[in-house]
Amino acid sequence: MNPMSNITYVFPAILGWFAGWLVNYLADVLPITRHFSQPTCRQCGAEFQWKEYLLFRPCPNRHPRPMRVWISQIAILAMSIYIWITPPPKIEFFPGLILLAYLGTVFVIDLEHRLILHPTSIFGALFGLVIGIIGHGVSATLLGGLGGFGIMMTFYLFGILFTRIRTRRLIALGQEPDDEEALGSGDVILVTILGFIVGWPLIWLCLLYGILLGGLVSLTIFLWLIVSGRYKTDALMTFIPYGPYFIFTTGLIVYFPKFLSLIVPG
Repeated sequence: MNPMSNITYVFPAILGWFAGWLVNYLADVLPITRHFSQPTCRQCGAEFQWKEYLLFRPCPNRHPRPMRVWISQIAILAMSIYIWITPPPKIEFFPGLILLAYLGTVFVIDLEHRLILHPTSIFGALFGLVIGIIGHGVSATLLGGLGGFGIMMTFYLFGILFTRIRTRRLIALGQEPDDEEALGSGDVILVTILGFIVGWPLIWLCLLYGILLGGLVSLTIFLWLIVSGRYKTDALMTFIPYGPYFIFTTGLIVYFPKFLSLIVPG
């Protein structure tokens, strides 16, 4: 094996580690302050010193960093090396890594906070347009965004109806209604951005497989709750954050084109 081939992996590994750190930082501060700010501990609110934060050390009150930090770091580092070896078609390594950091940030924030933030949406829309036009041209990019918006807006309107039914159900069970939504307007914006990125007609595949994956995971959790005896009568009325699943299927289509050849005949 040529030693120089191993050395070349150092570059994407360093960039991937930095991208992972950036995803963790943005996921720590944006849901709280909506802008770049001093990171704080999620458990006690104590501010991190930058040196301790960069070195992944506990907060001043000795609360450890969440496991998500290490999962994100390792996953994005591994993906950075992968797209260095196998860059996305027409996008190449650097735009592909920036896209990975964006998708990772939105994924973590939505999974942890059920939020699609305006700062990430603005960046995503602009960058998604650029990536889409480079990857599959202007028409497919705009149609992808329009198609994603139209499909998701339909789901959003049905979600409003379901929310009203859920509210009545909670009242009937003697519980206090909350303001949780089946789908939020942020999900509509997110899918529009994903439509820019993958174009038309692939956006409907992102939604289809995202919904199927979300349903499969939810069914698995539901069965586990029954087996473990933790099932509650209102469990079926709990909403699922579908954004992470749509992001995951988008990542499969962008970074693993062989997967696309498996799910699209011909």
